Amino acid sequence: MPSLDAARTANASSKMCENPVGVFIGGTAGIGKGMALAFAQAARGNARLVIVGRNKTAAEELIASLPPPANTQSTFVPCDVSLMRNVHVAARDILALPGVDRINYLAITTGFFTLRGRDETEEGIDRKLAAHYYARWTFVNDLMPALKKAVERKEEAQVMTVLAAGTGGPVDDTDLGLNKTFSLKNAALQGVTYNDFMMQDFAARHPGIAFIHSYPGTVRSSIVKNSDSYLIKGAAYAFWPLLRLTTVSEEECGAYMTYALLHTKPGFARVNNHGDDIGLTRYFGTEEQRKKLWAHTVEITGSEAQ
Repeated sequence: MPSLDAARTANASSKMCENPVGVFIGGTAGIGKGMALAFAQAARGNARLVIVGRNKTAAEELIASLPPPANTQSTFVPCDVSLMRNVHVAARDILALPGVDRINYLAITTGFFTLRGRDETEEGIDRKLAAHYYARWTFVNDLMPALKKAVERKEEAQVMTVLAAGTGGPVDDTDLGLNKTFSLKNAALQGVTYNDFMMQDFAARHPGIAFIHSYPGTVRSSIVKNSDSYLIKGAAYAFWPLLRLTTVSEEECGAYMTYALLHTKPGFARVNNHGDDIGLTRYFGTEEQRKKLWAHTVEITGSEAQ
């Protein structure tokens, strides 16, 4: 387990290709913002970032704070990830950006904190699962051509989904998407395992690319402030002194997650909140279940699998 200083030192000494392209889905706040800053610093500003989210003002403030020339050659792409049609459009917009001829680093941190039960979008997907799994899968799939171009150029190609590696549970493959058996517990446990399956399947299909599922730990971020639950907000306020002692900042988490993003070898990997490989600790599921989830996801997201 590297110390924070060791992780930052390793990031700063990382060997990257010339002017790498990093895409940060959910990068306008929280862990995604911390990762974007850590990545730009590790590249000493010599990188092009694409920040994807809903808050244009926050994205512009983040981009302005990046070291040059990243602060002038980076871009914001808007997307509400609750709808897969929005994700498809955002992915096409990213691929059409000037200077984004390949993607070297793709980090996805989308999500939200709620106590609400199943809340379907007009596409028939629960909003929590949309942010935690379906949008993530769709972005990776739709942006795959640009990741493969990085491999063809013999450059690094790394993908990370930041959720909760090592904390999942068994999958009910008779109710993928939890249309009949939804609960907050089921959505949390199975959503994590869905991410394991996603990264493992993409790794099997695309050798030469690193696919990482990470556990970030407990982070002081805006996810609580933006929650739709007054109970969550009230509890966070009441226990704030304790939370300050038991959580880490966006910047600290971003440094560790960036350490894992920059240093993981091609293939499927799962890492903890310090970027250490955890192997298959608390891994659930079978190859047959993975295949079922893949087919289900292609259909529900309206995608063409890459």
